[in-house]
Amino acid sequence: MALPVAEWQGRTARLWAALDPALRERLAAASLHDLVRLGCDLLREEEEEAALVRLCHQARTDKEPEAASCYREQGNGEFKRGHYQAALRLYSKAASHELPGSPEVSVCFANRSAALLHLGHFEVCLEDIARAESHGYPDRLLPKVLLRKAECLLCLGRLQDAQDILRVLESKIALDGVMTTHLTRLKKLSQLKVKLGEKERCPEPAQEARGDIEGEPEIWEENISVSGASSSLSLSFDAERGRHLVASQDIVAGQSLVKEEAFVSVLCPGESLPLQDGDTAWDTRATNADLYCHHCLRQLLASVPCQGCSYAKYCSQHCADKAWQQYHRTECSLGALLLTLGVFCHVALRTVLLAGFAEVSRLVTGSHRGDKNLQDPEARCKPLSEAPDAGAGSRGIPGCGSNGRYQSSYQALFHLLPHTEQHSPEHKFLCTLSVVAICKQLQAAGLEAAVLNQESPQQWSKPKACKKTSDDLSPELKTVAEAMLRHVLQLQCNAQAITVMQELGPGDGAVVDKKPVRLATAFFPVLSLLNHSCCPNTSVSFSGTAATVRASQPISRGQEVLHCYGPHWCRMRVAERQQLLSQYFFECRCQACLEELESGVKSVVSLRNSFCCPKCQAQMQGEEDTLCCSNEACATSASRDHLSGRLQDLQQQIKKALDLLRVRKADQAIKMLLKCQVDAGTFLSPEHLLMGEMEDHLAQVYATLGKWQEAARHLKKSIEIVEMHHGPSSVETGHELFKLAQILFNGFAVSEALSTIQRAEGILSVHFGPQSAQIQELQEMKACLSELPRNILQRT
Repeated sequence: MALPVAEWQGRTARLWAALDPALRERLAAASLHDLVRLGCDLLREEEEEAALVRLCHQARTDKEPEAASCYREQGNGEFKRGHYQAALRLYSKAASHELPGSPEVSVCFANRSAALLHLGHFEVCLEDIARAESHGYPDRLLPKVLLRKAECLLCLGRLQDAQDILRVLESKIALDGVMTTHLTRLKKLSQLKVKLGEKERCPEPAQEARGDIEGEPEIWEENISVSGASSSLSLSFDAERGRHLVASQDIVAGQSLVKEEAFVSVLCPGESLPLQDGDTAWDTRATNADLYCHHCLRQLLASVPCQGCSYAKYCSQHCADKAWQQYHRTECSLGALLLTLGVFCHVALRTVLLAGFAEVSRLVTGSHRGDKNLQDPEARCKPLSEAPDAGAGSRGIPGCGSNGRYQSSYQALFHLLPHTEQHSPEHKFLCTLSVVAICKQLQAAGLEAAVLNQESPQQWSKPKACKKTSDDLSPELKTVAEAMLRHVLQLQCNAQAITVMQELGPGDGAVVDKKPVRLATAFFPVLSLLNHSCCPNTSVSFSGTAATVRASQPISRGQEVLHCYGPHWCRMRVAERQQLLSQYFFECRCQACLEELESGVKSVVSLRNSFCCPKCQAQMQGEEDTLCCSNEACATSASRDHLSGRLQDLQQQIKKALDLLRVRKADQAIKMLLKCQVDAGTFLSPEHLLMGEMEDHLAQVYATLGKWQEAARHLKKSIEIVEMHHGPSSVETGHELFKLAQILFNGFAVSEALSTIQRAEGILSVHFGPQSAQIQELQEMKACLSELPRNILQRT
């Protein structure tokens, strides 16, 4: 959640309403500096801190051995049932709650190594065994993990290492007086020794590397004036568009335009049920916080937990150490407060921690001196064309350094517009009290030295003593609070959602269905240079914390490079788009909006997603509560509310059908979806997106049953509707073609599969590049099909 929890928003709203009108007026007109000063006075310690403590209790991030025990027991249950993936995640949850140094944490790692072995992740299994040993795994249980270690080494072909472990294991068992406890292990040991001997006699042939799987490395020349931008772009400014990027040469579709690492990113925790007072049930669902590294955002397999809290999890010890050094040593004890006050506040705090107090103080102090770059960007900006060279011309643009270069730096981030005057006074009040609450907690917890970079590395691992210094913030923390408030306000217009394609369902089927989900919120200073258009000419993709912007269509020299902030002309009507864009404090005048506003013609979205007449199936039309059939000979009318109600009921039925599929009741799911299709045909346009979604769901069900021809038939109908709405070269069409390629590949429809793969490759490489996971999978399918005997290829 970007903003604080609803209870804190409600509390600040009531506090705002109770203020004297003169004070409200003063707050509405105050600078960021004055807002922080007034916020310190208005945040009443006793009441508001007590309220925050109660709210933080619902987002616990402390180590709780009781939770660890619960998760470990449930993990054992899933393991016994053969659900190793579920067991893996539960053991990870258990490990994150165990106290550092406790023998129980070593048991969690050992149990998790068993799940990893069954899932075939041998290298990671060995890492977990090493963690178990380093955390004091009980000596009496060691033979069990040594057997597991030998088996992993054997599977990895490390025969000598496996032999050494088996010798150690034999000696340990021989030294144990009670041989009966090891009978099963002795049997397993003898089996492993037989396997080892077989492998030594007949080593497996080395796997030949497949040719032509990896795409050609992309030619990239970085811009001399903008870090991370292509040399085919130039930085410019004018009063109407502000800072923006323009093509300095003709650009082809698929060409990379920007490659930028996030200056800061914070994982969005995902949905989780808050625990009520006295509640002993622990939420076992996997959220973003369980699935992705909190530092690099890579997908987690066997997480490394933070030693101080139960929330932060990492993909490796390297990421854990780096996060601790850069920011988590300060954030660790504030986890529950940061979850309560929302991702925007968390991003703001992490931004100042990464920038360092010296740089934060320099820029905040500069803003107090009335720096024109901050107060009025137009005052010192001029188009690049007026300058003798790009570097000199960009020196006047806010965010550029003294050398005229715009970098992905804190200086560039600080100069992103906060739109202080456009935000509502109530919103600014909420943000002010929230950042002041964080800074007061930093001071109370004795973390001020860490925030101000006055702490030595030797102090990093020491627990913080919760000590109260004074009711008022120190001058330095007021500077930090002012910078944080600026960043929270900036995020409304400049936050970039880092998205990933996440698998729907268990992900163990032959056809993997995925959807984009918001993974993290980040600041990308260079990416923020791109202005919005409802019909953009770029696509943005992410790999971990890195963003890549590619041209989604040819861009001519002199044309502005544009990015869609969310509302796309294919997905919603102009009125809905304009309403959503109001949060960015501008009125969109892109080509799609102008054409729709000025022509008065009903949008394509409205026409395709319209209701149809229950009698003659012609389109229903009208802006009032009563809709009329467009066929004059029919003249049927219907209530908009009635048709909308039918649509909601239909969506509920579709959801129930998908629930049946999740519990493997495919036949019942098919019957329900087919019934939904018949019902939808009586009041929805044949081109309605929901009609395409139902075809997609039917394809999914038939694929789970291995009925590939039926699945392909339904998916092709879905693709037709997707193409009508989004276009034949859209990323949506690319994803649907990728699924069709999987279905045709599994159904052995070779010729059709090859042609579908080629088309999907062409679209997805434009949006995601030749190195993306989907492109790699398509190329592997193509290589596999191409190796089939020629007579089979000719028959299919």
